[in-house]
This record gives sequence, structure tokens and C-alpha cells, in this order.
Amino acid sequence: MTTSPGRSRGRKKVLAIVLAGGEGKRLMPLTADRAKPAVPFGGIYRLIDFALSNVVNSGYLQVVVLTQYKSHSLDRHVSTTWRMSTLLGNYVTPVPAQQRMGKRWYLGSADAIYQSLNLLNDEKPDIVVVVGADHVYRMDFSQMVDAHVESGAAATVAAIRQPIEMADQFGVIDVDPASPSRIRAFLEKPTNPQGLPDAPHEVLASMGNYVFDADALREAVVRDGALEEGETKHDMGGDIIPAFVDRNAAGVYDFKDNDVPGANDRDRGYWRDVGTMGSYYAAHMDLVAHLPVFNLYNHEWPIYTDYGPLPPAKLTEGPGMAPTSVFNSILSPGVLVSGGSVRDSVLSPSVRVDSEARIDGAVLLNGVHVGEGAVIKNAILDKNVVVPPGAQIGVDPEADRARGFTVEDGLTVLAKDQVIE
Repeated sequence: MTTSPGRSRGRKKVLAIVLAGGEGKRLMPLTADRAKPAVPFGGIYRLIDFALSNVVNSGYLQVVVLTQYKSHSLDRHVSTTWRMSTLLGNYVTPVPAQQRMGKRWYLGSADAIYQSLNLLNDEKPDIVVVVGADHVYRMDFSQMVDAHVESGAAATVAAIRQPIEMADQFGVIDVDPASPSRIRAFLEKPTNPQGLPDAPHEVLASMGNYVFDADALREAVVRDGALEEGETKHDMGGDIIPAFVDRNAAGVYDFKDNDVPGANDRDRGYWRDVGTMGSYYAAHMDLVAHLPVFNLYNHEWPIYTDYGPLPPAKLTEGPGMAPTSVFNSILSPGVLVSGGSVRDSVLSPSVRVDSEARIDGAVLLNGVHVGEGAVIKNAILDKNVVVPPGAQIGVDPEADRARGFTVEDGLTVLAKDQVIE
């Protein structure tokens, strides 16, 4: 007797779908030339690396990545980085919008799955894990799948506890007090929600991660795809999950019950939606804190990526023996700091900081060059920006705005290859 790839004897076969077609308008100009899941993060990573690492660390090695918006760098990253042995049928593969249901692109996350049903038909999974591609967190999805199967629900939504006063920022899951694992209602950014039975000061916010019985998911997206314009937005959280709730077939998985190997008390349960410039920046500051709020150094649950054949980071004295100082910062491979000062910052691969330059509370993406005596403060600089000697960025927001820079959430942001006069 043999078993098909991805299905062990006595275990259900799982296909993972990563939704990576997000445009990321609120992260402009970082998304001017790339999809949101392809935005660099934490020095050497892309946002999608966190979702993919969680999936493969959970033991699910058949993964499709649905892409659409400005997907070239995302497709290239997935294709070149996420290679697995095909001997046992394992793969991570990007799947662009295929227009299989007519001459149209994806109308929403549910429509992306509807137009990609050939993937389910080919693999014939028992369970489908659907995850977003633009959050920073660690999660063992196998524990959620086990809870889903045990519950008997057709759909399960992962949720994280949030203070009730923040409910209007999330899709909130209202649970049945008599059966707290069942979803009674799905509320979109409610202003007066009911607290949890065991914690009246908290609510459960959707994390954008789902587990479905494969047949139930197929039926749901087909039904949604047949609706007329105006009857649906073809959204997983806004349309598909409420449809399961209406049939009393939706359960919730509390993220606090997820026990990731190697997690410590400080970063256990960490989850960050980096959908805005402020949250993207704050997530980086979580990394560089003296005791990081999110620990990149958990070797039991690694975050995988590939940053190319770069040399180690190097710190040297500048001309005239100018000292170099670095505090509470991340230095990626290929970084060279020569007589500059770096504090509370993230320097991505091949960043160069010249003598007497000062970097304070900044995120510098690949290939940024900061000239002699320049000052960068509270700023995000996208790839290949060259800061002239003596220039100041982030010191005077009004002056930055006058120079055509993006100023948002107290941050100055420069686009990829943006020229500084």
C-alpha cells in the first residue's frame, strides 16, 4: 500500500494557499514597484517569508502562492528562494492570475481561490490552509489544523486577543458564550462589541488565517462566484467566513493556544499587521529593542530566506580615525559602516554609512548609501537611495515634504531610487 504525496497514513492531506496578491496602497511608496508581500523587512527578509516559514515549519510542504499585483520581484523571490525537493511531491510555487473564469483579474481574495480551483482539483486535499502574506508572526498551523478537525467545523478562523477599545480597528469575532469555540457573528470594525466570556476587556480579532475542509471551501467560493455584482466583494473575511457563520459551520482558533517551539515569554503570541507605514516602522523597532519584542533568533522555528552571496557586515574607523558606534541595531550581510553612528536602526544588505554620518531610528533598505556627515532620523529609505554628504532627512518634516518626500505617521519615506537634490 502506498500513500500519495502530502498524505501520511491515517493523516489528512493538507494544501496550503498563501494569498499574496495584495496591492498595499497604505505602504506607498514602498509598494510603488512591488507587491506588498515582497516588501523587504527586518534586513534580509521579505514579508512573505514569515508566512511561508510558518507553513513549512508546520510540516506542510505543498504550497501555492497566489500573486497578482506587480508580482515580478515576488515571483522571482519565491521561485529562487523557496526550492524544495520534489522527490516526495513537495513544492512552493507562485501562481499568477490565470483568468480561468473569464477575461478578468482577481476581484478579491475569495475570487483568487475560485479562479484557482484547478489547484484543489489537481491535489485533492482533505484540508486547505489559507494564510495571508503580509503579517509578522510565528504560528504552528498544524496545531490549528488539529483543533479544526477535532471541532467538526467546516471552517476555522485564527484570532488574536486585542483590547476591546481597539475593536474598531479589526474584523472582530463574536463567540457564543455557551460554546466559545463557535463563531456567533463576524463583525467588521465594531464600535460597541461584547467582550469575551473569560475576558470581558478583550475581543478576538481575525488574523486573516483560515483552515477549511476542502469540499466546503470549494462549494463556498463557487457559490460566491455566482453572485451578482453588488451582492459580494469576493472577500474571504468579508463574505466567505460570514457565509459559514450563517450556517453555524464556523469555528475560531485562539492564537494564545498556539505553542511555537523556542518561543519565549516576551515574543510568545506576537502578531503584527504591517499594513501602514507606522506599523511597518514599529515592527522594525520591535526587532531592535534591547530585549526584542519579536525574536529573530529562535533557531527552533527559523524564518527562511535568501539574501545572495554577500560578505559579512563590517565596522571600520573612518578617515582620520573617526570612530564607529552601533547601538541596538540590525546589520545585514554586506553592510559597511565606516566612522559613522548607528542607533535603533535596521540596515539591510549592502547599506553603506560613511564617516561622521548619523543614523537614528531608521530603516534603510538594500543598497542605500549615506554620505559623509549626513543625518537620517525617523525615516525609511527604499532601495538604492543615495544620500549626499551633509544632507538631513527626517530632521525637519516640513523641509522633507517640500523636497517631495513622503511624510506620514511622523516618518519621512523615500521611494526606491529616489534622487535627493
